[in-house]
Amino acid sequence: MFEEINPSRRRFLGTAAMTIAGAQFGAIASAKTWFGDRGELSALANTTTWLNSQPLTAAELHGKVVLIDFWTYSCINWRRQLPYVRAWAEKYKDHGLVVIGVHAPEFSFEKNVDNVRRAAMDMRIEYAIVIDNDHAIWRAFNNEYWPALYFADVQGRIRHHVFGEGQYEQSEGVIQRLLAKAGNSGIPNEPVSVDARGAEAAADWGELESGENYVGYERTENFASPGGIKADKARVYAVTGQLRRNHWALLGNWTMGREAIVLNEPNGRIAYRFHARDLHLVMGPAARTPVRFRVLIDGQASHAAHGVDVDDQGNGTVIEPRMYQLIRQPVPIVDRQFEIEFLDAGVKAYSFTFG
Repeated sequence: MFEEINPSRRRFLGTAAMTIAGAQFGAIASAKTWFGDRGELSALANTTTWLNSQPLTAAELHGKVVLIDFWTYSCINWRRQLPYVRAWAEKYKDHGLVVIGVHAPEFSFEKNVDNVRRAAMDMRIEYAIVIDNDHAIWRAFNNEYWPALYFADVQGRIRHHVFGEGQYEQSEGVIQRLLAKAGNSGIPNEPVSVDARGAEAAADWGELESGENYVGYERTENFASPGGIKADKARVYAVTGQLRRNHWALLGNWTMGREAIVLNEPNGRIAYRFHARDLHLVMGPAARTPVRFRVLIDGQASHAAHGVDVDDQGNGTVIEPRMYQLIRQPVPIVDRQFEIEFLDAGVKAYSFTFG
């Protein structure tokens, strides 16, 4: 489904998302979004797999203000939006708001419902989740982005949308006005206050000069190992000296597939030169066996620059497929050369993201 849903749009929704304005409240009331056979919310009936809730139909949601959140659990842009959606769901649940997270996977491992269930528990998501593995709901909304928020009134009309991060106070204002217009009283006017930490903390937009980059051959950019890519076959790669900014390379015996790279022998490395406060890598074990790793920055242990998934000596373990925060460097933010050495074979890596 990757080609049909154009997943490369996700990388556009970092800094650029701050300039994308959702439709103003009430501005698109004429859209064909009524409850019924042709409305977007009717697409919820296209799947029977739900988490945290029994299946919700458009008819059951009639009379409720509904917030639809398109997400995929390894997406850093969605992770930084999550604290607000989680807080809105809790604050307004007794005032008529229903939040539904539509999990539309990007990577193949995100189609595994057990992985999604584990991620939802780890991220403290208690609102309803619908599994959209074939992107039927995604297509019904004509959606193109992770994350994307759609705000529906009690008649099922989409009255506002937000693509990407940001616009949180404006979005909460839309929720409040929709609830008030529906006749709900006692709605709190003050915006939520979130304490976002770890991977959920807002990006340092002023210093973010590295964009998302996939490491499978179908969508990777700026691969710098001598001799280039050998698709779908094992090859011993090398790193030669300091990389240019936003270029990356492999060291050791790897197989580069369409979606991901797999390490065939222990002690393989990935090197990446970046400019950002945070560095994340989406990865998992190719089998069920954990993979130990060590992170270096400019050739030294990460120490004070370590992320939440690494200790202060740069050590960590890949246990499950997800996004791992490996670097959060203190100021000043400058170009750094990141390396991750895997002490065991069998890691499968998908993409780098930054913050």
